[in-house]
Amino acid sequence: VLPFPSQVVYNRVGKCGSRTVVLLLRILSEKHGFNLVTSDIHNKTRLTKNEQMELIKNISTAEQPYLFTRHVHFLNFSRFGGDQPVYINIIRDPVNRFLSNYFFRRFGDWRGEQNHMIRTPSMRQEERYLDINVCILENYPECSNPRLFYIIPYFCGQHPRCREPGEWALERAKLNVNENFLLVGILEELEDVLLLLERFLPHYFKDVLSIYKNPEHRKLGNLTVTVKKTVPSPEAIQILYQRMRYEYEFYYYVKEQFHLLKRKFGLKSHIRKTRPRPEFFIPSPLETEEPIDDEEEDDEKWLEDIYKR
Repeated sequence: VLPFPSQVVYNRVGKCGSRTVVLLLRILSEKHGFNLVTSDIHNKTRLTKNEQMELIKNISTAEQPYLFTRHVHFLNFSRFGGDQPVYINIIRDPVNRFLSNYFFRRFGDWRGEQNHMIRTPSMRQEERYLDINVCILENYPECSNPRLFYIIPYFCGQHPRCREPGEWALERAKLNVNENFLLVGILEELEDVLLLLERFLPHYFKDVLSIYKNPEHRKLGNLTVTVKKTVPSPEAIQILYQRMRYEYEFYYYVKEQFHLLKRKFGLKSHIRKTRPRPEFFIPSPLETEEPIDDEEEDDEKWLEDIYKR
């Protein structure tokens, strides 16, 4: 019997630090002897029923313990008779994620000057150099819904309604976070995410923070930073907020859950100033200022319950 889960899935959300985490996982898999299963498919997140069955079959037959990672919307293994794995993921501020993706598609990152030519070879020059403010203010498809509805489907799943911006997809995504994900972290607090992953999944993530802080690894990580990124005007950002209302409601829900989890395990959040939020959003969730020290619940028992879900 393997300690802790022997099946872990990281269905990574695009432009949320996933390449940094995958770099860490490659090192960790060699160090700890687990099977890191990756995919060469990066642009197919929505699958037909047969494609879901085939992928779940392939994942489930991998040598255990394994950690499978791919950009893919949530898969319900139990629907097809499989054992539901433990899910982990990381998200970030939706506008920042969108901007990172917008400029990465055009100009790549520091890994190579010609990287963007490899990733988007068919992009026309007028599209490549389209001003971000024009894209937003003139409602180009790339800067409007449904393309801005991006994070929630990774947690909602493969149902067609998960692609439609609205309450149904939002609530289903929240439900899956609660029932199927061991941890959904916030990229803005990545070191705390890694600390909790090391605590919850030591067979996979032991020593991850020391590796992450190693200067050589940080040098590699810096190569994945998007180049030529600019900030839109305040007017354009306000429009993005309006269009991404559901994305932000989900983001702040996950952030609140993450901070509660940090409090449970005695991690202190470093409160940083953030841009003002539009009035139509829900009240700001609880920010953790001090660790809780009066709870009597057994932390290990709590983890066991999570793994049995």
